[in-house]
Amino acid sequence: MPEKNTYEEGLIRPKRRTFDPPAAPDALMAMIPADIAHLLKRNQGGFGSSYDQGFFKIYPFQEKGKKPLSLCGPFLGAPQAAMGMEKLIALGAYRIWVLGWCGSIQPDLKMGDLVLPIEALSEEGTSAHYPIGKNKPSCDKTLTGLLEKALAQEGRTYRTGMVWTTDAPYRETPFKVAEYGRKGILAVEMEMSALMTLSVFRSVQMVGLLVVSDELGELKWRPGFRDPRFKAMSHFAAEFLFRFIQTRVDPEQNIP
Repeated sequence: MPEKNTYEEGLIRPKRRTFDPPAAPDALMAMIPADIAHLLKRNQGGFGSSYDQGFFKIYPFQEKGKKPLSLCGPFLGAPQAAMGMEKLIALGAYRIWVLGWCGSIQPDLKMGDLVLPIEALSEEGTSAHYPIGKNKPSCDKTLTGLLEKALAQEGRTYRTGMVWTTDAPYRETPFKVAEYGRKGILAVEMEMSALMTLSVFRSVQMVGLLVVSDELGELKWRPGFRDPRFKAMSHFAAEFLFRFIQTRVDPEQNIP
């Protein structure tokens, strides 16, 4: 039976508990544990004690002379990521930077390549619970443009386009991969469409940076989690996004 009012708030709402520190305006949501571990290791002096949210952790970064940010994760799939993002918004974050991995479904998109998702095809069950009317689930154009410019300045190539979000990684069938690839979709992952939809619903800015960790474009799975280029680029992506948030985000760049 359909809901009487799909825009009304749920009975259970994320909230700041008395022992929760506020989140920084900028929250870096890292989907993968390895990316969190790498950033914590590279910036040991700047992170305070983590605080546990039950299904993910928040690591506050407050190094003197640098902009604060909240590193958080890991997340697996749309439901957990959306719950995490809801909590971060409740704690005060309003710019969400998403770092993750994806599987290429284009033959010319290779291991370690960078993807800036613009829109997403949803095959997950979370987005439907966040009505956004005629709006499309998409990343924030301003933040995406800033990331594009910064990557170009570093001499890094990247692809922008649509990704396919699924709840069922073991159901990425040859037919679907071929059909979605034919339609120009770049890659498959598990969170972006829900986070894009939620960002529109909650009126916050969100942008994503993904690293190709495996390839399916030739209709055969080629994992690259141990590939040297993938490892190098996943480290670069984590460090780049972390550094970008601290050094490039300011009012002069038209970000409030």
